[in-house]
Amino acid sequence: MIELIATVESIQQAEELLKVGMDCLYFGEDQFGLRLPTSFTRQEQKELTDLAHAYGKKVSVAVNAIFHNDGIDLVPEYLAFLKEIGVDTITVGDPGVVQIMKNPALFIPYRYDAQVVVTSSKQINFWANRGAVAAVVAREVPRQSLEILAAESMVPVEVLVYGATCIHQSRRPLLQNYYNFIEKDDSVTKDRGLFLSEPKKDETHYSIYEDRNGTHIFASNDVLLAAHLDELEGMKVAQWKLEGIFSPGQNFVDIASLFAKARDAIQAGKWSQEDGLALEEQVRQLHPPVRELDTGFYLLDPSIVK
Repeated sequence: MIELIATVESIQQAEELLKVGMDCLYFGEDQFGLRLPTSFTRQEQKELTDLAHAYGKKVSVAVNAIFHNDGIDLVPEYLAFLKEIGVDTITVGDPGVVQIMKNPALFIPYRYDAQVVVTSSKQINFWANRGAVAAVVAREVPRQSLEILAAESMVPVEVLVYGATCIHQSRRPLLQNYYNFIEKDDSVTKDRGLFLSEPKKDETHYSIYEDRNGTHIFASNDVLLAAHLDELEGMKVAQWKLEGIFSPGQNFVDIASLFAKARDAIQAGKWSQEDGLALEEQVRQLHPPVRELDTGFYLLDPSIVK
């Protein structure tokens, strides 16, 4: 069975996502999770968990930040809270969090999410033998490599089928440092809508912002694998991720609805290449016009992905 996992920007949007067929809501707070559409309060996280469970669905909470000493010391209290409210899984990339969860009172089933380094089944299986129930595959893994990885992994793997891809993170406040250098006072948050362009390449659009976890830079184009969903199903890629960090509001819900209908049709054996191309066009109509879409690394030759 294919599980659709969607990010959440509000409690209202969460309910709409559940209504259109999402199986798992993905959220958290930015002290512990990376690149979230919204940083939710503890009360809101409980409400989201209760809401999903009332619909018979699941939640997965981001605990995938890069922790320094002061940050990792706060993790046990957060894990205790998440366990108390009954979250289904968390995402984890820091082995220190896994070490903390050796305490049975703090253990929560986790999906291994170490960003760009999750590129082989052996790495995934290493963490599966240490409690991971799934793994988030690096966005840089092309189709040929993914087919091997999925077949040899002991646990389900998650692949991004729609949304933005982070290509760089630094704990340093790079934007603020730049503003300090040019003596300018301006916002560095996601809502400011800043981006970088390559010299003499005006079409490039690398979104950039800062938060408490540092500076984040995103690929010029967002990912859309609408025309390749049947291939993912054939590979037994069981978890499909919809990322809404730069695709807000009702349009993201409508895109999620399209993917839910596609998932149902594929599982019923009623999907064609034409359906995939039609889905791609429908998503493009709903996607933010200032952002481009392509297949990311998916169609690249593995020999050129270094």
